[in-house]
Amino acid sequence: MSRRDAVKLLIGKTGIPEAQRLKSPPNREDSMPIETTHDPDKTGAETSWFGYRQVSAGEKAHLVQGIFSSVAGKYDLMNDLMSGGIHRLWKAAMLDWLNPRPGWNSLDVAGGTGDIAFRIVERRPSAHVTVCDLTPAMLEIGRDRAIDRGILNGIDWISGNAEDLPFEDMKFDSYTIAFGLRNVGRQQQALAEAYRVLRPGGRFLCLEFSHVALPALAKLYDVYSFKLLPWLGEVVAKDRDSYQYLVESIRKFPTQDNLAGMMAKAGFQNISYRNLTGGIAALHSGWRV
Repeated sequence: MSRRDAVKLLIGKTGIPEAQRLKSPPNREDSMPIETTHDPDKTGAETSWFGYRQVSAGEKAHLVQGIFSSVAGKYDLMNDLMSGGIHRLWKAAMLDWLNPRPGWNSLDVAGGTGDIAFRIVERRPSAHVTVCDLTPAMLEIGRDRAIDRGILNGIDWISGNAEDLPFEDMKFDSYTIAFGLRNVGRQQQALAEAYRVLRPGGRFLCLEFSHVALPALAKLYDVYSFKLLPWLGEVVAKDRDSYQYLVESIRKFPTQDNLAGMMAKAGFQNISYRNLTGGIAALHSGWRV
């Protein structure tokens, strides 16, 4: 059986109606199903930070979707350039702490390019991962990367909003989100949704840029962030404004302790966090007991 035939067989097993599948890129012969279910307007009238300016939560969803549609093609390259490749070590640390079990049904939110999903299914081939991302263009990148890696089973690609997940209660054994929570307009609502879709005994794990704990490193990091990163975005991705937003969004994100408090408010227990690289990033863990 050819790879293309195998992919067709996989599509046939999904049960996703033709009208709900996202169309493949015009020059891409291979395809895997991406279900589109989200409505960015379904976010209420609350205000949220979009970088350093306040917008409605609904407007933020549209703005974030526009940013990631713009940078999707250069997203992985920019991650390597921005972090010096350290983001790969952070994601490896995330998977080590998650320690997925055989047969787990996992949800990876804001994981469109597939980095976390690939790590889960490669570590536990019997696991199943649903990737849910607001931006279809990011999901297209991840789906095509999966095909190129020969991963034809074990991952579903669904476009949806973290604030209003298109899944039933208590469906998943784990919920992961890497560098995505700061882009959500109503973060407390997203945490409540994470709790809702986890089974009792299920685990929430968030990897996010956070607040640097070392004063000397913080000063250096500010110069790096506000000077170098937007310049890299302009030169490499041809999109300075999007990377200026990403830098600002990190500064507006809750501190490590505040995020832990938000997780407790959502219902999580046994909450803990680990700083990575002096707090440039942090891992937060919580359980639905």
